[in-house]
Amino acid sequence: MNWSFNKQQPQAAGPNGHIIDMRHITKVYDTGKVQVEALRGIDMTVQRGEFVAVVGPSGSGKSTLLNLLGCLDTPSDGDYLLSGEAVAGLDRDQLADIRNRRVGFVFQNFNLLPQLSALENVEMPLLFGGVGRRERRKRALERLDAVGLTDRVEHKPTELSGGQMQRVAIARALAMNPDIVLADEPTGNLDTGSGSDVMSVLTELWHQGATLIVVTHDKALAQRANRVVEIRDGLVVEDSTTG
Repeated sequence: MNWSFNKQQPQAAGPNGHIIDMRHITKVYDTGKVQVEALRGIDMTVQRGEFVAVVGPSGSGKSTLLNLLGCLDTPSDGDYLLSGEAVAGLDRDQLADIRNRRVGFVFQNFNLLPQLSALENVEMPLLFGGVGRRERRKRALERLDAVGLTDRVEHKPTELSGGQMQRVAIARALAMNPDIVLADEPTGNLDTGSGSDVMSVLTELWHQGATLIVVTHDKALAQRANRVVEIRDGLVVEDSTTG
């Protein structure tokens, strides 16, 4: 595989080389009757080119953290810098622009549009980003080729296996040359063989220079990361480099 997007557009970073810089991040959900403290003071930095697996039991705050990292939600308190830029205070349009241009998302349930082909699904963020038709098609074909789906570009999601759908989702996540790729349980709905294929794609992506943050219960996937962050009860309880 050749993930040429890294060569065409190097990833931005803050002054310390941090793609992610979170300080004292809290997230409180007010249900009307009680307040639920999902994150209780997270400090976390991620260097450009790292592959970070975020692990922990259900309800520990992993998905909340990922939503904050991807600007799908905002913290109750604390500071978050993405590629050196403070996220706090950005308006809805600015946050949407970050989600489209600087963050690639891979979800457990794929989130592909069923009426569109694989090619058209990968083109969607490029369309929203104002990329012209010819360049849009060229880049989407390159991404699908990189995940081994050249022969499935016209297939709709219902005509693809789970593993193939997840590879389409990865290709879509890469379409806008993002600073980081965030994946939420990317192998959670896959059989062992398909999950292994997706792990290989993500690992190769990292070897080519991408910055990955993956929330996972899959021990095999976590072992492929070069760093594992464990969260319990809304706090980072362990942060280790795997070598």
